[in-house]
Amino acid sequence: MRIRIKKPGLLSTIQDAGRIKFLAQAVPISGALDQLLSGIANKLLGNADNDAVIEFTYGGILFTTETDCLIALVGLGAFFKANEIKIPLNRPVFIPKGTQVFIENNTQGSHSYLAVAGGWNVPEVLGSKSTFLTASFGGFEGRQLQENDVPSSNEQLSLTSQIILAQLQGEKINYTMWSVPPKQFLTNTANTIRVILGREFEWFDESAIADFLTKPYQLTANCNRMGYHLDGPVLNRKNSHQQELLSTAVAPGIIQVTGSGALILLMADCQTTGGYPRIAKVAEVDMPLCAQLKPGDLLNFEPISMEQAEILYLNQEKDLRKLNHAIQFKFNII
Repeated sequence: MRIRIKKPGLLSTIQDAGRIKFLAQAVPISGALDQLLSGIANKLLGNADNDAVIEFTYGGILFTTETDCLIALVGLGAFFKANEIKIPLNRPVFIPKGTQVFIENNTQGSHSYLAVAGGWNVPEVLGSKSTFLTASFGGFEGRQLQENDVPSSNEQLSLTSQIILAQLQGEKINYTMWSVPPKQFLTNTANTIRVILGREFEWFDESAIADFLTKPYQLTANCNRMGYHLDGPVLNRKNSHQQELLSTAVAPGIIQVTGSGALILLMADCQTTGGYPRIAKVAEVDMPLCAQLKPGDLLNFEPISMEQAEILYLNQEKDLRKLNHAIQFKFNII
């Protein structure tokens, strides 16, 4: 299966679950910003959870299918047209060869994901197909997709993918009447982000802590795959904790406080060490909410315990495993 990019949109890259085994060598995790949506896209087609998808930022993408394709576009607000026919989201879709597909701008979120049966076929670099733009490796030649690029899928399909393709393929566009709305797997509202208090949380005075936990922050235009700069109350340290922090481990979801008291929320392409105090870490279950934020969006932080965060994450994973069985049931595979 193969497509040709006509308009790549603002930022379109190939991503998977990321490269997690090379943090000690200072290699960022990268991967899809919204692991929930990218995972659902793969599940809809019977792919492995770690198969590569295309991550679109906002929308405005145009491509043509150079072969018959079985795809799934998953997003919160995006929609797409195939030969000017509006196609619903969040379901398996068969697109015949020679079809022009246009993905509109997101209306609710900022990132959507295009999976293809078999996963997108690009070389693995350090155990992952994810694009790391800063160092220009992984993904499609280490860069974002451009006009006339021709991404193609792996030829080897899972049994589930083969059955889905056999049931949907034909001469015309075809798709299931059912869908998998991603919001049913979100356990929180878009403007409330649950956090685990960080190692340096107690470095900050009572006023700063109260502001952090009760007042809203706004995502600025200074945001990318490395991190989000947030505008809001300035957080001051206690007089007893004015020293600088030696560079220490950081990861996606860590919230740092700069020397000026501003917040940075680290995202998928963030560095592996940092010298700013870590006031909190976003619960893994709420990272998809962060991935869908747009400049101007407001968010509030709600503290939870490590144990609560683990339970929420495990429950979400349990629901996603049930989704695998539900999709197989829909296609009479089990």
